[in-house]
Amino acid sequence: MSDTVATKNGVTTQYLARVADDLEQNLKEQERLGTEIAVLQSQLAELEADRTVLVSLQEALGATSAPATSAPATSAPAAPEPESSPAATVVDKKDTAAPAKKARAKKPAAAPVPKARKTKTAAAKPAEPRQPSLVTLARDFLTSQTEPRSAAEIADALAQEHPDRGIKKTVVRTTLEGLVAKNHAQRSKQGSSVFYTAPDPAEPSADSSESSE
Repeated sequence: MSDTVATKNGVTTQYLARVADDLEQNLKEQERLGTEIAVLQSQLAELEADRTVLVSLQEALGATSAPATSAPATSAPAAPEPESSPAATVVDKKDTAAPAKKARAKKPAAAPVPKARKTKTAAAKPAEPRQPSLVTLARDFLTSQTEPRSAAEIADALAQEHPDRGIKKTVVRTTLEGLVAKNHAQRSKQGSSVFYTAPDPAEPSADSSESSE
């Protein structure tokens, strides 16, 4: 009887260990995917900012280099009237005056004034300067430090330097993990705390190794 109980306890222990290992692997995979999603969102934000600047430049260049508005259509010179009876002369004058009136009626639509004013206003508006991304700010901060820093310390320092950015600690921690994944930063543990430092200059980063290949 005791052998049966011992066997059941051993099997239960094995299953518990396997379940705990699967849970740990699942948590690590969630953290990895969350880091990649945060990095992609940061890159998407940079692309949207670039698009805004490019659209402003396109409107400005289009306004300064836009061709002049086309001149209104004019009727062709009338051919000399042949000698005819007075009745025929009256009919010919009416037929010639009709196209001229239509051309004059279409003249204002050739160069609309409101559209030209709107284009000049867009050209006079200066483009807003581009702000550095959070990835760049975190990498530059680590490079300027001589000691390891925690994610909370880095977030507080960046929030003081850029109060208008609304920097959050969770976003900074995710950004730092993304830098570690790309070998742009190093992570170390001291007890239960995690600290980050700039990469060792002697170790090539992932970008440099890819470019050398």
